[in-house]
Amino acid sequence: MSSEARASLEIAASPEDVYDLVADVASMGQWSPEATGAAGAPQTLQRGDQFWGLNKRGLARWFTRCTVVEAERGKLFSFDVDFPPLPVSRWTYEFEPTDTGCRVTETWDDRREGLVGVPIKLVGQLIIPGDRSTHNQRNIETTLARLKAAAEK
Repeated sequence: MSSEARASLEIAASPEDVYDLVADVASMGQWSPEATGAAGAPQTLQRGDQFWGLNKRGLARWFTRCTVVEAERGKLFSFDVDFPPLPVSRWTYEFEPTDTGCRVTETWDDRREGLVGVPIKLVGQLIIPGDRSTHNQRNIETTLARLKAAAEK
């Protein structure tokens, strides 16, 4: 079982414009098949800011505490996800300029390690049975496709 999922997609929009869509975490539900949005997020997120990530899968609903670890407009946006007090994952979005816009790379890194990670992995299996990295790979591909469609309108 992998502890990472990653995909890239070229988008015909500036890195700054696409960054602004991603960093508006309250609107993430427009792109993501699992994240529905966020609560408590400042208008402009900076390193160290926290927000509550809201998620769903089928009938299951849950929230996570998210902490911004990198926020460089048009280049990099990354946040850690915790189910307090347990670490869950890190989501990273990298923006690279291209001749026609930008290439966006979305990465999920599993932070549920060692004995501390066992309880959160067990809870996760109840919500999403199977390999989480395979599940997140599909979600990343869907998210990037939806993000592309919105950014290129």
